[in-house]
Amino acid sequence: MTTIQTVVRRGTRLFGVVPLAAVLWNSAPASAGSILGTAEPFATLGASTQTNTGASTIQGDVGVYPGISITGTGTITLVGSSVYHFDDAVAQGAETDATTAFNTLAALPFTTDLGTKILGTGGTVPTLSPGVYKFDSSAQLNGMLTLSFSGASNEKFVFQIGSTLTTASASDVLVTGGNSTDSVYWQVGSSATLGTTTDFAGNIIALDSISLNTGADILCGRAIALTAAVTMQANTISNDCNAFNSGSGRSDSGSTGFSGITSGATVPEPSSALLLVMGLIGLTAFVRIDRHARPTR
Repeated sequence: MTTIQTVVRRGTRLFGVVPLAAVLWNSAPASAGSILGTAEPFATLGASTQTNTGASTIQGDVGVYPGISITGTGTITLVGSSVYHFDDAVAQGAETDATTAFNTLAALPFTTDLGTKILGTGGTVPTLSPGVYKFDSSAQLNGMLTLSFSGASNEKFVFQIGSTLTTASASDVLVTGGNSTDSVYWQVGSSATLGTTTDFAGNIIALDSISLNTGADILCGRAIALTAAVTMQANTISNDCNAFNSGSGRSDSGSTGFSGITSGATVPEPSSALLLVMGLIGLTAFVRIDRHARPTR
C-alpha cells in the first residue's frame, strides 16, 4: 500500500469519528440553573427596605440591600431553612443577579403585544399559552387567569410590563400542565400591587416597589424589588410550589417557584467529551500508522 493510500484510508476512518465528537459535544450532561442566579433561594428581596404587618409566612430567604431594615419580623414565620439577609454580601449578590435577570427578560423578543387588554376572567384574556407577552404601559389582572403549559419541558411565560402591575381583589393566577423546568416571570417597569386575597403565581421582578395587600399570597414564586421596598400585610410567599399545596387542590408540578430550574437537563459541556474523542482519534491514528509501518514478513 502506498503512503497516499494509507492516508486516504486513515482519513476515511477518522471522518467516521467526527460525527461522534459532535454527538458527545451536544449531549454531555451538565448542571443548569435559573436565570435568577443567586437570587433563586429568596422568596422576597427588597432594595430600600422590607416591611410587614400582621402574620406572614415565608418559604425562602428574605433579604434587603442596600437598605438595612426589615421591619415586622416578629410576626413573620420563616419556614424550613429560610434565613434573613440584612445588607450583606449575599443580598447584594442576589440584587445584582436579579437586575441582570430583569434586563434579560426585558430584552426578549415578544410573541404577543397585549396592548391595553385586561387579564383574567373579568377582562378579555382569561387563558394564555406559553410565550412572551408585552404591555407597553400598565397591566391589570381581574378574576382568574389560566396559564396553560403544554406539558413540555423548559416552557416559559414572560410578561414584559412597561409600568405598573395591579390585581383586583380575589384575583387568581392558575397554572396548568407545567413541570419543574418551566418558568413564569413578571418583569415590571415600575411597581406591582397585589389586591386583597389575590392568589398569585410566578416571579415578580419590579424596578421599583412591590406591595401585597391583606391576604394576598404568592404560593409559587417570588417578590423582588430592585430599587424600592417590598411591603407585606399578612401574606404567604413561597418559592417552593409544593410547600402550601396540601389540601388546596393546586398542583404546580414540583417547580422551584417557576424560576426555570432545569435539574436533570443537559446542556453543552465540551471538555470531557472532547478529551475522550481526541483520545479515540489519536489512538485510531496511532494503531493504523503502526500497523502499516511494520515490515511485511
